Amino acid sequence: MQAGDRTVTAEIRIDASPDAVFPFLIDPERIVRWKGVDAHVDAVPGGEFRVQVTMRDEAVGEYVEVDPPRRVVFTWGWAGDHQLPPGSSTVEIELVADGAGTIVRLTHSGLPEGPDAAQLEGWRHFLPRLAVVAAGDDPGPDPWAQGDM
Repeated sequence: MQAGDRTVTAEIRIDASPDAVFPFLIDPERIVRWKGVDAHVDAVPGGEFRVQVTMRDEAVGEYVEVDPPRRVVFTWGWAGDHQLPPGSSTVEIELVADGAGTIVRLTHSGLPEGPDAAQLEGWRHFLPRLAVVAAGDDPGPDPWAQGDM
């Protein structure tokens, strides 16, 4: 099945500036502090986006746009998944200054027809972890890291 036109959105406020939040979207060591167990990324347009989200699930795509500290866009899909293959959908993350904090607006588009629950559940799980780590705290071990999402 090919990717489709379905879109999920999520938004969260983080008690940190966009300058402090942005590196957690492009630096592999910082990415794994809130999402995943390993990451290999090259945060330039056309660069690799590869995050081992759990021991079984690997998100694969490439960066489309990197505009520090305002916006990052990358393609997304799951290694070995025929419904949502690598690079078949697009994740856009916008960082909007909100006083001393940041509003993070995430739009995940190009998803295949069918339930949106899994993708939205994933972002709702990981964005609060991003909020904690970007604000300078430790989100603790990810309960999803060893199993499936």
